[in-house]
Amino acid sequence: MARKMKTMDGNHAAAHASYAYSDVAAIFPITPSSVMAEATDEWATQGRKNIFGQEVQVTEMQSEAGAAGAVHGSLSAGALTTTYTASQGLLLMIPNLYKIAGEQLPGVFNVSARAIASHALSIFGDHSDVYACRQTGAAMLCESSVQEVMDLTPVAHCAAIKGRIPFINFFDGFRTSHEIQKIETWDYEDLKDMVDMDAVDAFRKHALNPNHPCQRGSAQNPDIFFQAREACNPYYDAMPAIVQEYMDKVNAKIGTNYKLFNYYGAEDAEKVIVAMGSVCDTIEETIDYLMAAGEKVGVVKVRLYRPFSAEALIAAIPETVKQITVLDRTKEPGAMGEPLFLDVVAALKGSKFDSVPVFTGRYGLGSKDTTPAQIVAVYNNTTKQKFTLGIVDDVTNLSLELGAPLVTTPEGTINCKFWGLGADGTVGANKNSIKIIGDNTDMYAQAYFDYDSKKSGGVTMSHLRFGKKPIKSTYLIHKANFVACHNPSYVRKYNMVQELVDGGTFLLNCPWDMEGIEKHLPGQVKSFIANHNIKFYVIDGIKIGKEIGLGQRINTVLQSAFFKLANIIPEEQAIDLMKAAAKATYGRKGDAIVQMNYDAIDAGAKQVVEITVPESWKDAAEEDIIAKDVTGKRQDVVDFVNTVQHAVNAQEGNNLPVSAFKDYVDGSTPSGAAAFEKRGIAVDIPVWNPENCIQCNRCSYVCPHAVIRPIALTEEEAAAAPEGMKTLPMTGMAGYKFAMVVSAYDCTGCGSCANVCPGKKGAKALTMENMEANAASQKYFDYGVELPIKTDVVEKFKENTVKGSQFKQPLLEFSGACAGCGETPYAKLITQLFGDRMYVANATGCSSIWGNSSPSTPYTVNAKGQGPAWSNSLFEDNAEFGYGMLLAQKALRDGLKVKVQALLDCDCCGEDVKAAAQEWLDTFSVGGANSVATDKLVAACEACGCDDCQEVLKNKDFLAKKSQWIFGGDGWAYDIGFGGVDHVLASGMDINVMVFDTEVYSNTGGQASKATQPGAIAQFAAAGKEVKKKDMASIAMSYGYVYVAQIAMGADYNQTVKALAEAEAYPGPSLIIAYAPCINHGIKKGMSKAQTEEELAVKTGYWHLFRFNPQAENKFTLDSKAPDYTGYEEFLNGEVRYNSLKRANPERAARLFAKNQKCNEERYAYLNKLVGLHAADKE
Repeated sequence: MARKMKTMDGNHAAAHASYAYSDVAAIFPITPSSVMAEATDEWATQGRKNIFGQEVQVTEMQSEAGAAGAVHGSLSAGALTTTYTASQGLLLMIPNLYKIAGEQLPGVFNVSARAIASHALSIFGDHSDVYACRQTGAAMLCESSVQEVMDLTPVAHCAAIKGRIPFINFFDGFRTSHEIQKIETWDYEDLKDMVDMDAVDAFRKHALNPNHPCQRGSAQNPDIFFQAREACNPYYDAMPAIVQEYMDKVNAKIGTNYKLFNYYGAEDAEKVIVAMGSVCDTIEETIDYLMAAGEKVGVVKVRLYRPFSAEALIAAIPETVKQITVLDRTKEPGAMGEPLFLDVVAALKGSKFDSVPVFTGRYGLGSKDTTPAQIVAVYNNTTKQKFTLGIVDDVTNLSLELGAPLVTTPEGTINCKFWGLGADGTVGANKNSIKIIGDNTDMYAQAYFDYDSKKSGGVTMSHLRFGKKPIKSTYLIHKANFVACHNPSYVRKYNMVQELVDGGTFLLNCPWDMEGIEKHLPGQVKSFIANHNIKFYVIDGIKIGKEIGLGQRINTVLQSAFFKLANIIPEEQAIDLMKAAAKATYGRKGDAIVQMNYDAIDAGAKQVVEITVPESWKDAAEEDIIAKDVTGKRQDVVDFVNTVQHAVNAQEGNNLPVSAFKDYVDGSTPSGAAAFEKRGIAVDIPVWNPENCIQCNRCSYVCPHAVIRPIALTEEEAAAAPEGMKTLPMTGMAGYKFAMVVSAYDCTGCGSCANVCPGKKGAKALTMENMEANAASQKYFDYGVELPIKTDVVEKFKENTVKGSQFKQPLLEFSGACAGCGETPYAKLITQLFGDRMYVANATGCSSIWGNSSPSTPYTVNAKGQGPAWSNSLFEDNAEFGYGMLLAQKALRDGLKVKVQALLDCDCCGEDVKAAAQEWLDTFSVGGANSVATDKLVAACEACGCDDCQEVLKNKDFLAKKSQWIFGGDGWAYDIGFGGVDHVLASGMDINVMVFDTEVYSNTGGQASKATQPGAIAQFAAAGKEVKKKDMASIAMSYGYVYVAQIAMGADYNQTVKALAEAEAYPGPSLIIAYAPCINHGIKKGMSKAQTEEELAVKTGYWHLFRFNPQAENKFTLDSKAPDYTGYEEFLNGEVRYNSLKRANPERAARLFAKNQKCNEERYAYLNKLVGLHAADKE
């Protein structure tokens, strides 16, 4: 049957094929594989049928370990079952992989291969996860491109069924999983035709069933276990032939030539690379280039990695080979070589190639780009038997020298590169663009998206290629025909125009007229444009976006400008296709949003302006756009910023040598580096109008990025302030001036501060105004934050109040969180209250990404050098990780306690030492007080200097009682980490658990968690969540000795700070659950209204505020007022996650919205009962 051409990514290709053969899919989200599970869930919801005529049963589990257990159980009971995973998730499945393989169950684990976290987390692609499974007994099949994923995924499923061995079907994370290509797709009738239905029937008949019962999973003793384990050998011996059989069936249907090992290159090749994954396409493209120059080179593409067929490998290698090089996309420290190399060496031993030298190289770890020039270096290497590729290793000197960059893409290929701001819609628009080109022309098309590690607000780079010939270029674009810059601040940060070919086109989104262009464009950009005949266009997308009502979501404006300038499709047709794509993308957000995008598309085509390039630009002088070296009081952070951060933030991190990281081998980096970034990404920033200010400090309290702060100044400090700095007499503190300062270059422009500002008589003290026009206000911030914290001001207004807390330094600042983030205001406040003495164990998720994404470290230190000691272990074990930190403190402090007690009896110690020691012992378990006592004890011991005092001073950093915190989101606390959270809370130890409850897995794209409420559409809940939210708080309260609070900052500022202070002071476990609006919610009012959304959530009864304090006289306090349910549905309809269900399925929405409200009405009634119950306890 003829196959249809469609434009899709590797994840969708795998999901399309695996859906056909699956009865059940047990899933759990993890980047970059979640898209496969999301597509499967969406198709099942839409009613797509598999080859057996039914929808796939999709079930989200609480973890990858749980998903693997469900796969095992489902297979055991006779359902063909699949799952989708990567990285740590795959490793959690290893125990079940052993079981599934041992029980000969035909499951398929579709894996977008990803790096394993070691010294640092990497969400990007390499083979370290799949290699970690090579010993499990699962067969392993690898694909190199999106087309191969489509073609060969059926082989994994069919061979698993016939051969009775489970498969890991894998391809490169991101480079293949997220690369969009125009490919041929399978028709399900063809897929049905290939499968062995007799083998399917045999599998089902062999399944566990009470009608013909057996027992599996016995315990065996030493007498028989070994023999029973060896009995499976014939199945593994037979599997390579079975895989080739199905490859042959694929070949017969579509005219390909798939083999276990495919050779590509010269028949008489003398130099051959052996590799697997997406690098093979780059190698093929390079081979074409080299063979045209007369080189005798080739590549063996590994497809079936397990069982490894030495015979098939040897058959694929040309007889003429004189050198073989094996490339491995992993690092196994301490090993003789990486896995594929060891397999190849073993396979060739004793063969006709026994004497051929075999070289080995590591490449592409964490999605490091691998280019044709690097492949040429591999072929040219004859001296380094072990090497690294694509980096400069100046420590162990393993790296290969590279020649000049090569252009090996097929002639006629058009290369386009787009620089966008995370969440401005650039990536989404480019995904639509490549699909429009791919699906509506006869061109081949490819798209790949490169990101920094910020949340929304980071830099995104979209790489689009299209042409008349197939595209194998699995590497980034560095020579483009078209470059678009969607954020004007980037022209002074990145070398982007220089990547254009002569005569290329540059589109700049900016508000500048010709005078502004002259002022802002660096000299080297001007000269490059002028000297290389670059066609230069500008468009003011922000102005258009504001006029239309889209704000900063200007993607469709710029997409329209691209199609006009690129002239790939006739303009009128392109506009129609863009509008169709916009309707498909934004339809769930409502007709008004769709119409706005239609207007944006029309405006983008009309308002692009060509700039006549002045002759004078040819001689423009070069300017330094890379950030200049910084200076500062802390040399460690200064060195890090100058050595690493500047290069990475300028997109030059690929050029850093290994030696740049010699001080950071273990993954430790200095705190406070984020303060040096000064990204300048805001369009508008808050401007303070003192005459309207009541000095409430709410603006600072809610700021997600700590960019607006109240400053208390003495008269002398105010007089010495930079000219123009506005101040007010401080209310309630004679002799002090009050100022509100803003870091213009760190602000993201969310507007949360202006939103909550009460102002005076209807006039706000903060207005959002143009950043460029107000950038000079940065000097007031820089001056203000260098002034000492006024302890008397903090004492006057009390640090545990909204106003008083904001006069303390935030020790979380300028993070990479989304503009308007609902999580960071809570974390920032916690650092203001306890940051100088706190440990943080942070679960993987949004809070770990905005909390520590290299090279930005937003947790910082105070004037004494104290600040949060922060670390991340994994997703699943965070509570246990934090508990381990606490155990370490307890062990060390208990040891010190004995030594301090000894000071009381020490003849050498004076009364001052003994008094300090006694005070320290008396406050041993009281955090804040013990910190003061510790300072006194250290000073007294240093003054004394006796041997006993020296013993205490040796570990003085461990003396003070620290505040142990465990941070994470609801996906961690409610799901994958719940067992650990429960155990830690049950321990009775003095530890604080902070849950940022966004009601979805925010970091992986908004999948449903047990915190998701009924009727909410999320990934893995495409038809709206059916069941009610898990009641974490009540579970914790049931212990009776756990402090529990539920908070929402925007609903009650005072209750939030009060709950945090009580929780930390409570001498046992505490759990704080904080409502955190998220960009994934699709708040129609925008994230500037995140605090308002929290207020509405509480007012309407969607969220409740309370505190359960086992030490209090009245243990339970319900802080929420009686809800006004009349606004409940209006609140739900204000968020796309709910409203989209109403638009798609009004009847289901009505039922689930009613259920949502009923659940929360019942919960409020239950909480009200607790008030009475605990009041009765008191009596």
